[in-house]
Amino acid sequence: MKSILNNPYKIAGILANSSEKDILKQKSKIKRFSEVGKEITSEYDFSFLNAIQRTNSIIDKAFSDIEQNQSKVLHSLFWFTNLNTVDNTAIQHLITGNKEKAIEIWDKLTDEKEVTSKNFSAFNNIGTLYLLENSKEEIKQGITAKIKLLASDNFKDFVRTVADETFSIDKNKQIEIFIDELLTQFKGKYSTAKTMQLFSNCDAITQKYLSKKFTEEPIHKIETQIEQCTKKRSKDKSNAYKFGTDLYSNTKIELTFLKSIVGNTNLQYKMLADNIAKELQQCSIDYFNESQELERSSDYLEEAMKLAKLAESVAVNEATKSKTKENISSLEEMKDKKLFEVTMFLKSVKEAYSENENEIRQEVKRMEQTDILIKMGHKTINWDAVNDNIKNSINWQNVNELLVEILTDSNLKKIKESEKQEAKKEFWELIKWTEDNSLKSSTISRIVEKYKTISPKLCFEILSSAVTNTDSNSKAVENPFFVEDIRYVGLKLNVNSTGTQKVTIYKKYLNPDGTIKRSAKDSPKNYSTSKDFTITPMTKIIDLEGYGNAKECTYMVGEHKIEIYIEHYKIFTKTFQVDWTPNKKADLTKIIQLLENELREVEKFQWFRASETKQNEVKAVQEKIKKAKQTLMNK
Repeated sequence: MKSILNNPYKIAGILANSSEKDILKQKSKIKRFSEVGKEITSEYDFSFLNAIQRTNSIIDKAFSDIEQNQSKVLHSLFWFTNLNTVDNTAIQHLITGNKEKAIEIWDKLTDEKEVTSKNFSAFNNIGTLYLLENSKEEIKQGITAKIKLLASDNFKDFVRTVADETFSIDKNKQIEIFIDELLTQFKGKYSTAKTMQLFSNCDAITQKYLSKKFTEEPIHKIETQIEQCTKKRSKDKSNAYKFGTDLYSNTKIELTFLKSIVGNTNLQYKMLADNIAKELQQCSIDYFNESQELERSSDYLEEAMKLAKLAESVAVNEATKSKTKENISSLEEMKDKKLFEVTMFLKSVKEAYSENENEIRQEVKRMEQTDILIKMGHKTINWDAVNDNIKNSINWQNVNELLVEILTDSNLKKIKESEKQEAKKEFWELIKWTEDNSLKSSTISRIVEKYKTISPKLCFEILSSAVTNTDSNSKAVENPFFVEDIRYVGLKLNVNSTGTQKVTIYKKYLNPDGTIKRSAKDSPKNYSTSKDFTITPMTKIIDLEGYGNAKECTYMVGEHKIEIYIEHYKIFTKTFQVDWTPNKKADLTKIIQLLENELREVEKFQWFRASETKQNEVKAVQEKIKKAKQTLMNK
């Protein structure tokens, strides 16, 4: 430690409690030695300390540094005093190079002891020795001993031994000066956390001052960053998103550091955190409003939402948190505005269509009951005309034009990215109903197809997968994957999830011929199965249960595909092969070969066989071959 190794008392070759007379005497002696070129040494050039080169300039500076009382006190705290016989004995051991013995002597007077008029010098001396060590634990002991001395009532006695008796000192101020000196020595050597740990055994006054010292710079930086952001935002609201993200990035480390030092209940920390949150929130509001006014095409709402969520993450006080939540809620409503608008419009179209259909059918029913010719069977209802009237009861041209205007690519993307799952399901059902019932469906079909190509926002990624084969009780079938043993074919997805999300997963089983394997009764339209899942950060496997039959394999021989869809967007495909066991396949192939041989024999000319008989015999064998081939393909 430089404060000890380059201590002016050390350079002067004296102890810190030397009298003014002794100091002058030593100064005169050194000057004489210097004039004749004689080597200057001192008994206090302890062997465990570094050797020093005493030049005239170094010597002059050393004596100059101990002229003033305040300087004497500070430098004495990083050197030794000899105030009693115990000190004298210990210092003699230092002179002979036995530092451990000196520590042992002073330790008996200080270990777990309070500072008194008889041992205050021991606290200073042992503290100096510990500060010279490399071990952080020993340095910590040295700091504790020094602070204990400084904070004691006997510190004034210590001051009197190293400075004028008339010198008055502010004890708390001296603690701060001492700490400042230590922090200068530790800078670049220890992290803040480790430095704080070195002072962890010290009193509350020390801890408070340390906190102040370590927090001054980050507090100033945070306050400056907030002020700069406010000024820039006021002048240029259109770039408030950048200003806000810069503010967050430029204060994140400082705010985290403050929290680690003073805790999240500290009033100053809470005030600074809330001020950052408030400025971030205002950046969010100004940026959204300005972007809306400028009719920007970029996704400014999403960026405003990011700022709002950053504000929420920083806010500490409940009032500030509440305001950030309100802002997020307002933006959420704006985010889903188009979804709700188009859903309401489609719902109104469907309701109008239903009302028109009901009125037309009521009119037809009235005619059936009142028209004499219809009742007598001389006239019939033209049901094609009735259905055409129902379909034409809506101005589909206007509907299409409005949908094209509302459902732009940008708005379709916003709808797909919405977290309102039920609202999105309703939108999908309504747009598909409109596509099915519209007389001008090509426009709507293009919108539907475009929506299907937009990938949904998912909180998980698929890492790998495995095809499963289970029985009716979802128990794994351990036998090899052949027709004889295939029952319910499912899929397990190994995933990495980073959030919580509710999703409906649709499965599409594609046969080798490209047709969809589905149940007319239970399957969703255009899919085989669907199931709702709640994905959490703990989710590692998504188990998509099997599809098939408990008694027999319902899968054709060949390559099958399982396609996985979320929000009608294909996120994954898995293929699997279906075939008979080799022996069974050989048997079935042999049967077909025998039947084909039989067919060739039947097709040969035979005397006295009628043409009709031959045709029937050929047809019968061909039917057997057809069935055998279907069996081979498991159709």
